Amino acid sequence: MKVTSPDKRFEVRLAETKEDVLLAQKLRFSVFYEEMGATPNEEMIKYKKDFDKFDVYCDHMLVIDNKITSGNPVVGAYRMLLHKVAALNDGFYSSSEYDLNNLIKNMQGHNTCEIGRSCVHFDYRNNQTIQLLWKGLAHYYADNNLTRIFGCASFPGRDIHNIKLPLSYLYHYHMAPDHLMAKALDDRFISMSLMKKEDIDVRKAIKSIPPLIRAYLRLGGVCGDGAVIDYQFQTIDVFMILAMEDVPEKYREFFVR
Repeated sequence: MKVTSPDKRFEVRLAETKEDVLLAQKLRFSVFYEEMGATPNEEMIKYKKDFDKFDVYCDHMLVIDNKITSGNPVVGAYRMLLHKVAALNDGFYSSSEYDLNNLIKNMQGHNTCEIGRSCVHFDYRNNQTIQLLWKGLAHYYADNNLTRIFGCASFPGRDIHNIKLPLSYLYHYHMAPDHLMAKALDDRFISMSLMKKEDIDVRKAIKSIPPLIRAYLRLGGVCGDGAVIDYQFQTIDVFMILAMEDVPEKYREFFVR
């Protein structure tokens, strides 16, 4: 699969080689560790790349700036882990934060994929790049006949009270139904119900939600129960699930080829 911008400057495609994956990992290191203050281990520092045991099993989506002839041309990245692959290996990344047993039980008959490690270079953090990533994801969605995608999405920082408005909004307005529910592990669970529903300024809450989570919501995505502090990445995570049957009609053709 390949998606290009109208001016042909940017292309979105899957990583085809180990070198492609390395470029994505180096972008992730630059964004997560050097820019956002995540805590790397010694090997990450040595090689200036973000990596974990799941990378080898994942497909990696890349946004490439064809104008960059020296340095790293990968300016955006995503990684995807298909359920059928996860089941044969180490499971899902998000199971370190959320109990996925209910969700997995209800995956029967569905082609499902975990997505994560979304990042965009600071200079390219705009609607065009995010839309290109989602177009690439839509092609991947169609190519694999996916009916469910899910994964952890993050708010920057570790102070839960700084984001009590958007967390409470997600809890009261976008909580997943029972068959899609995943709950934060007991020892990591932080309640998202920090404000009464009647006290929420909906417009202000939506504006304070990061773009990735807003994109999920726009497409009909819902939220698992409980937030989790990720101390390595200095973020507060929520669990997002998107079911194809819940995607609004005006967006559905976006996922069909």
